[in-house]
Amino acid sequence: MLRPDPATLRRMNDLAGKIRRGVLEQSRAANVGHIGSSLSVVEIIATLWGGLLRHAGTEQPNRDRFVLCKGHAALALYVAMHHAGLMDEATLGTYCADGTHLGVHPEACLAGIDVATGSLGQGLSVACGLAHGLRLRQSPARVFALLSDAECNEGQVWEAAQFAAHHRLSHLTAIIDANGSQALGPTRDVLNLAPMAARWEAFGWDAVEVDGHDTAQLAEALIPRGIGKPRLVVARTVLGKGVGYMENQVAWHYLPMSAQQYEQALNGLEAVA
Repeated sequence: MLRPDPATLRRMNDLAGKIRRGVLEQSRAANVGHIGSSLSVVEIIATLWGGLLRHAGTEQPNRDRFVLCKGHAALALYVAMHHAGLMDEATLGTYCADGTHLGVHPEACLAGIDVATGSLGQGLSVACGLAHGLRLRQSPARVFALLSDAECNEGQVWEAAQFAAHHRLSHLTAIIDANGSQALGPTRDVLNLAPMAARWEAFGWDAVEVDGHDTAQLAEALIPRGIGKPRLVVARTVLGKGVGYMENQVAWHYLPMSAQQYEQALNGLEAVA
């Protein structure tokens, strides 16, 4: 069984705590929404940026690539990049301000971001292209793509899934942030894709389902197997995870926090710390 060492797990969990707090701080400062989506991916981002991504944010040709297909969760990525030493605090503090490069969706002009994303359905196609190109160069680099479950409503996702399976892109891993919520309501009501893992297996992927807030499970699932198939990790998560009044409430796909709600959110984090 593949598992990271205890020190690495502690680092991932510590980073998750910092990301969750940072998402609240910066979203409040900017008075911007998409908080729930950023909070649901915290442990996924922390697992990748806390130890699994190799040479992240460098110009090394063989660095691992990370594609945030659900670009509206970029704030969680920005905070992780800050704690990885790729972004200073002053720059992080410009989130959604005039003239900043730190918008709600990520821009490729930032070190550590290879692809600008946000048009849902397109990210996995780009990740497939990166993985295929790296194979042609005989590079050992891996590609990780983080999608939302609602994003799988898009037909282009399934075209990319077929491409990856056909070309046996075993160094490509897709993670689905399965928080069960999207802009118009529960994903099961808008377009039910359950059982998700079985669908990807039918398309030729090696699929597994884990608790998306458990870094140990995530790390074990995200370590490549080298079995000749692309890897799919269904990460079961909670929209707004860590903030009680936000959890599983679709309104927090959009809403910014008031000053009172911000204090309540911080107090809730401190109570479980």
